[in-house]
Amino acid sequence: MRFLSIVLSLLAAPAIAHELWLEPLAYEVAADGRLEADIVNGEAFEGVKLAFIPRQIANFAVVSGGQTKRVGGRVGDRPGLNETPIAEGLNVVAYQSRPATLEYKEWPKFQKFLDHKDLGDVRERHLARGLPEAGFDEIYTRFSKSLIGVGNAAGSDRRVGLETELVALTNPYTDDLSGGFRVQLHYKTDVRANEQIEVFEKAPDGSVDITLYRTDAQGIGVFPVKPGHAYMVDAVVLREPSAGLQQASGAVWQTLWANLTFAVPQ
Repeated sequence: MRFLSIVLSLLAAPAIAHELWLEPLAYEVAADGRLEADIVNGEAFEGVKLAFIPRQIANFAVVSGGQTKRVGGRVGDRPGLNETPIAEGLNVVAYQSRPATLEYKEWPKFQKFLDHKDLGDVRERHLARGLPEAGFDEIYTRFSKSLIGVGNAAGSDRRVGLETELVALTNPYTDDLSGGFRVQLHYKTDVRANEQIEVFEKAPDGSVDITLYRTDAQGIGVFPVKPGHAYMVDAVVLREPSAGLQQASGAVWQTLWANLTFAVPQ
C-alpha cells in the first residue's frame, strides 16, 4: 500500500500545532472484537477528540500481515475509528492528515517549537531566505499509527508508505520487553539517524511522563516500558516546502509529524 501526500485542499489550523495521535479505546481486543480509536489533537498525551471528517483525512487504513483495509465512516463519527479487525493478530492503524497551515505571529513562538523538537539552527536559514521574523506560515501534515492487538496479537509492524514513519520493531503484546521497546524512524526511503524522538508515557492514573531519546546510526531508538502503561512516540521533520506548495499555501516552512501509539499489557 502506498500513502500519497496531498498538497491541495489546505485546511485552517488550530491556534498552535500540537501532536495528533490515534488513541484506541482498548489496545487489546478479542478476536471477534472491534477496532475503536479516537483521533486526538493535543499535547502531553491529553487533547481534544476529533470527529471523523473526511475532508481532513488524506488516508486512513488498517494493515495486518499482507492485508490492507481502508477505514470508512460517517461525517461526525466518534470515535474516529470504528472497524472490524482485518484478522486475528497485530493490527496496525495508519492515518495521514491533509496538510494544514499555521501562522506564527512572532519568532519566539516558532523558536520555542524548534527547540522543543530539536530541529536545529533554523533562524539563520530563515533570514538568509529573506523571510520575515513575524507573520509567516508553516504547513504541516500528520502521519500517525497505532498498534492494536487482536486475539493472540501475533505479528509485527512494518512500513506502510508514510512519508515519515515510526515503525515498531517490538510487538508490545507478545514480545519480551525486558530489554526495552525498539522503534525505527524513517523519512522517505532513508532512516533518520541521530534524531530526537519524544516518548510520552501515560500511567494507569492518567499521569504522563515525557522523555527524550535519540536514534542511532540505523535510525533505531530504544526506551524502557512499564506494564499497564500507554505510550506515544513522536518525531518531526522540518524542511523548506517545494516551490509549488509554497505558492499554493503561502507557507515558508513545512513539517511532517511521525507518531506511534501502543500500550504494554498489565
